[in-house]
Amino acid sequence: MSQAGAPAGALLVLVDPVARRLDGESVRIAKDVLSAGAAAKICLPESPEEFARALARRGHRRPVIVGDDRALVRAVGLLHRERALAAAGALSLVPVGPAPALSLAHALGVPVGAVAAARAVLDGAVRTYDLLVDDSDGVVLGGLRIPSASPGAGRAAGGPEGARRPGAAPAGAERSVWSACRSLVRTLVRPPVGGAVAPAAAGAHRLRVEADGVLLADLDRPVAGVSVARREGLAEVVVRTGDSERPVTALARSVTVSGTDFRYRADHAVSGPVRRRTWTLRPAAWNLTVPRPD
Repeated sequence: MSQAGAPAGALLVLVDPVARRLDGESVRIAKDVLSAGAAAKICLPESPEEFARALARRGHRRPVIVGDDRALVRAVGLLHRERALAAAGALSLVPVGPAPALSLAHALGVPVGAVAAARAVLDGAVRTYDLLVDDSDGVVLGGLRIPSASPGAGRAAGGPEGARRPGAAPAGAERSVWSACRSLVRTLVRPPVGGAVAPAAAGAHRLRVEADGVLLADLDRPVAGVSVARREGLAEVVVRTGDSERPVTALARSVTVSGTDFRYRADHAVSGPVRRRTWTLRPAAWNLTVPRPD
């Protein structure tokens, strides 16, 4: 992470509707401080779509997000998909929301108080951060993890085996057909050399994890969890394979996870289920204003 002087100029202040609903007083304070110190255009979008349109029409104004971690991730994601993160200059955040929803802001160095954060927007320094980008154009500002599998997750309503088409057979009949198909497949597929694969432990995944093409875990062993975090120009990958075994770790630019359906938590959002996802680290991809060092 590097730091430089904060850019001057007009501001586009985007106030997240959740922040207005939860803490109108902090929002008012932030608007007053920002308007008193710069030419600020205040936008009050009522939906994610209005938020996206206002950000896209920012012109030469510097974006300031008043809201929680999710609002910041939304703004960075929108600018990334526009391929406009560099052109947008330094983003700013005035965190408003409950403490658990501001953990990312705190980790990035943004003050949690409305007055201190607004003053940092006006006279702070610019800090540069790496960014994790996945193959569906999603962004990760902090870190991500693949937690232990929950029993029956693949059969949840709306999931790969839980959804029913109009006019389809009853659920019991569907399960009978699927059971027969799986039994047939098991009789046709031979186990790998060395014997049959042991059944996965409760809460474990069957995942293949690769870091820059190097295999960290494969489908023949259960995986209890995976985490990926930014580490100064590289991604730190940690794979847990069992309670009694030491985690497998690596530093890489690219991480690919594939195998059975899995969900993952990136920043505050849960995504999936997916069967394959690749995350690539983009060094020095975006900028954020933070207080100047003392």
